[in-house]
Amino acid sequence: METIKIVKSNRKTFSLEVKRDGSVILRAPIFASNRQIEEFYNKNKSWLEKHIIENEKRTEKSRFYPAFTEDEIKALKERAKQYIPQRVEYWAEIIGVKYNSVSIRAQKTRWGSCSSKGNLNFNCLLMLTDTEAIDYVVIHELCHIKELNHSKRFWSLVETYMPNYKEVQKRIKSMELQIFSRLEK
Repeated sequence: METIKIVKSNRKTFSLEVKRDGSVILRAPIFASNRQIEEFYNKNKSWLEKHIIENEKRTEKSRFYPAFTEDEIKALKERAKQYIPQRVEYWAEIIGVKYNSVSIRAQKTRWGSCSSKGNLNFNCLLMLTDTEAIDYVVIHELCHIKELNHSKRFWSLVETYMPNYKEVQKRIKSMELQIFSRLEK
């Protein structure tokens, strides 16, 4: 095995993660044997190699985009605080869900998230996308209040409120490198 940080914890499954800095973490159940860890690694070696290459390409491309200044981030947060909560309120009523809170952050890897308690987090960088993309993320996170996973039922729910979500999802995914990499520096 190449240099991989192995983290054992109180979990049931194994996982591999390629960090943005190129480091690799293999997570394993606390009682996993070295043989089990090596078997998991060998079984997932091609997945790992593919993601290491993708990470290297992403890192190479990201150096062409200038970093955001503190003032730019502050302005994006202010715009997001004015706009996103309104969209959350609008879509929550249509979807028929209640949420706990809405917070706006500058995140390096996510457009949004939803906790099991109904706390919604949105990336201020969404303000660099279009209104349909923002609505997609809002709908996505609100649907997690009903389905806290990415099951078929979850995606069916998202599609109910945004029939073209796959197109929007592709579009927002294509913006990630250009936008998120500007927080890296």
